[in-house]
Amino acid sequence: MLLSSRALGVRFYRLMSASRPEPRVAVVSVRGEGNVLVESARIARGKILDLAQLNAQDHDAVIFPGGFGAAKNLSTFAKDGKDCKVIPDIERVLNEFHKARKPIGLCCIAPVLAAKVLPGVEVTVGHEDEEGGKWPYAGTAAAINAMGGKHTIHDVSSAHVDLQNQVVTTPAFMCETKLHHIFDGIGEMVQQVLKLTGK
Repeated sequence: MLLSSRALGVRFYRLMSASRPEPRVAVVSVRGEGNVLVESARIARGKILDLAQLNAQDHDAVIFPGGFGAAKNLSTFAKDGKDCKVIPDIERVLNEFHKARKPIGLCCIAPVLAAKVLPGVEVTVGHEDEEGGKWPYAGTAAAINAMGGKHTIHDVSSAHVDLQNQVVTTPAFMCETKLHHIFDGIGEMVQQVLKLTGK
């Protein structure tokens, strides 16, 4: 059973710059313990809002950080794999940004959300073989293909850009590696999303 985004505490915050106009990017997250989102919003100079208020017309791009919450709370992927369901607000947001041709960034396990909602989308969660434990979640690639997405193989420090669908993905913590490699891949995903906004 899927709960509503309000019941789950799904929020988003805007990344904004105080010094110059830049793309307005919404970052979708599940509320963590304590004041995780409050602190994140303070650092990013963003405002926390309920996911129901997120719409494509007010933003230039949207980013889904991923993590287990994307597989457990934003969808039922953790339990149902390729037969998962995506919560309605997440499905709505993905469809709105896609229809508006505005970039969508996803990392870690979050690309499964796009694969489930946007038929034929190209995404990456890294490699398709475990390679001795380096890619412990490699089976996710097969689930993406089974859902109608197209998995592409990428190293953890890179990002895949699906220009046709304006979707950018990177493996992040799908790989057992040093943090600086994960950081590089996430940075590349964010840069490519910003580049696609044209601002």
